[in-house]
Amino acid sequence: MAQVWQKWRWDGLGLSIAGLCLLHCLITTVLLAILASAGGALLNPMIHEVGLVLAILLGVLALGQGFRMHGLFLPAFVGALGIGMMGGALTLPHGTMEIAWTVIGVVFLGLGHLLNHRAKG
Repeated sequence: MAQVWQKWRWDGLGLSIAGLCLLHCLITTVLLAILASAGGALLNPMIHEVGLVLAILLGVLALGQGFRMHGLFLPAFVGALGIGMMGGALTLPHGTMEIAWTVIGVVFLGLGHLLNHRAKG
């Protein structure tokens, strides 16, 4: 049991956060389309900034640990690309392009964590 937790610890947490970010983006989009008044709370810039900081910290921990274990650059590169896209999305005005770049970035980051996990096995 401890080995399973050790194997999944950081990548599992990273995938979970990526999934929550993806849900946040999709739910925000739907809520904005249905209830314009809900947009103020869900589009608070602090949510996005804190989420990006968490993504960076977990990415460095999980993908860095994976690189030390298996020596493969691809998972770290794909994850870093996703983090970069998410960071770039923060520079865009709220709207379709920001959501699209964030979602694509989250997918790349999640893929990096998945590749990292598979390489550890």
